[in-house]
Amino acid sequence: MTSAAPDSEEPGSPPPRRRPGGRTARVRAQVLEAVRAELGEHGYDGLTVDSVAARAGVHRATVYRRWGDVGGLLADVLDAAGDDDWRPPDTASLEDDLTALNQEIQDAMSARPPVMAALIAASFRSEQAAEAQRRLWEDRYTRCEVVVERAVARGELPPRTDARQLLIAATAPLYHHLVLLRTPPDPHLPRHAARTAALAAAAGAFTGPPPPGPGGPA
Repeated sequence: MTSAAPDSEEPGSPPPRRRPGGRTARVRAQVLEAVRAELGEHGYDGLTVDSVAARAGVHRATVYRRWGDVGGLLADVLDAAGDDDWRPPDTASLEDDLTALNQEIQDAMSARPPVMAALIAASFRSEQAAEAQRRLWEDRYTRCEVVVERAVARGELPPRTDARQLLIAATAPLYHHLVLLRTPPDPHLPRHAARTAALAAAAGAFTGPPPPGPGGPA
């Protein structure tokens, strides 16, 4: 499958969800890496199209033509994060799977420069970035639902366990501590949050109602 050249795109339009090839792919990779570096070093307020173009070694007109503005750049960085083959861990244990997921989150949130934290902060300043971040989270939670499905199949969890509710409960403490409270990374937190959510789920905390019986409400 081929991709359209940047010149064929409407100015300021969100880049299409596809993997371009050739020079287009190289330019995109250079620009998105420059966005991540600039954002991590200077934050949203220090991020400009000109600084990204200079860092990427790309003419500013190319950046404006393809991405339009800072919002378009941020949105494409987030969309690019979803263009991968990442899959959640499979340890044959719900608690261990959730712990591994939480460890990935903590490692990403505490990395330097703090690109992930800066992207989250930027999503509150840019509607394009906010929409792209919602797409990314939806994608990640959907991919992780298999963790809960496997646990149900192994008998660790009751049937009809709501995968999304469980996953949010397991990962939320990481964001609460690292983003809201700004506490230093705790090496025990990933497992503690995972164990708490797994125990609650095993007790039926995230179990949905049974399907309606014959003659019951639709």
